[in-house]
Amino acid sequence: MRALVTGGAGFLGSHLCDRLLAEGHEVIAMDNLFTGSKKNIVHLLGRSDFEFVRHDVVNPIMLEVDWIFNLACPASPIHYQYNPVKTVKTSVMGTLNMLGLAKRVRARIMQASTSEVYGDPEMHPQREAYWGNVNPIGPRSCYDEGKRVAETLMMDYRRQNKVDTRIVRIFNTYGPRMAVGDGRVASNFIVQALQGQKLTMYGDGSQTRCFCYVDDLLEGMLALMKYEGDGAEEPVNIGNTEERSMSDLAACIGKVLSRQPEIEYLPLPVNDPVRRRPDISRAKERLGWEPRTSLEEGLGHTIGYFRKVLSEENAAL
Repeated sequence: MRALVTGGAGFLGSHLCDRLLAEGHEVIAMDNLFTGSKKNIVHLLGRSDFEFVRHDVVNPIMLEVDWIFNLACPASPIHYQYNPVKTVKTSVMGTLNMLGLAKRVRARIMQASTSEVYGDPEMHPQREAYWGNVNPIGPRSCYDEGKRVAETLMMDYRRQNKVDTRIVRIFNTYGPRMAVGDGRVASNFIVQALQGQKLTMYGDGSQTRCFCYVDDLLEGMLALMKYEGDGAEEPVNIGNTEERSMSDLAACIGKVLSRQPEIEYLPLPVNDPVRRRPDISRAKERLGWEPRTSLEEGLGHTIGYFRKVLSEENAAL
C-alpha cells in the first residue's frame, strides 16, 4: 500500500510510519511541525519508500494513495488550547480535506479520534455506544468537539459518498518520542522526576486514566485498518483497561527510578474527567486485539528515552 500519515512527524505518527515501512508499505508523512518534529523521522529521511511533506492539513493537497491515517491535531491541552480556533479547524477542515482526497482516489481512511469524545463520562467503563458528556463551550471543547465533528464527517462521507472509513478512539497513550514539554501527565511526571523537581499533581491524585503503550496502540490501529468484517465503519476503543490513579502513576514512576519524588498539588483543570477506562470488547471480538505491555514495562522504555533526550539537551548547553 501507499500510505499517507498526517501528523507523521508527531509522537504517534512517527511510530506509525516506522511500522508501515516495516510491513513493506510506501509512506508519505505530512506534518506542519507545530507539535511534530523532524527529529522523530530523521532516521527515515533518504529512504526511497519514505517521503516527508511539510504541509498543513487545513489546506487541500493532491496525492495518490491507498491508505490515509488522519492523525494531525495537537493532543495535549497545552497545545490544543494555545490556538483553540486552529485546533477546531484542524479537526474539521483537515478531516474534510482528507475525506475529499479519500473520495477522489478511493482510499481507505482512518480517523484518529479520542477518548475525549466521552467527556467526563457518566458511564464507566466507556463503551463505543455511549454518546458522551462533553461541555460544548468549555476550554477543552475545541479538541473534544472537534474530534466529535470529525467522527460525524467520517460517517456522513461513508453514507453519502461510500468512502471506506475507520474510526479509532484512542485512550491515553505514552512512550518514546513524546515531547519534553508535551503537557500530558505521563511525560510531565517523568521529565519532572528526572530533573529532580516536584511532580505537578492536579487534583488530589485520585482521578484515573488507563495508560496504553504506543506499540500496543499501533497494533490495534493497524488491525482496524485491515479489518474487513461487519461494522468496520463503527468506532473502536483502543486502550489499556488497567485503571490507574494519578497517585499510582507517580508511585510507579518512582518505583522504576528507585526513588519516590515529592509531589506538589494544584487545582484540577476545568472539565477534566475524573474517571476514564475503555471497554475494549469490540476490539477483542473483531480484531483479536488487547494490550500486552504492563505500565511498569512501558514506563521503563519511556523513562529511558527521556533520560537520553534530557542528557543530550544538557550536553548541548
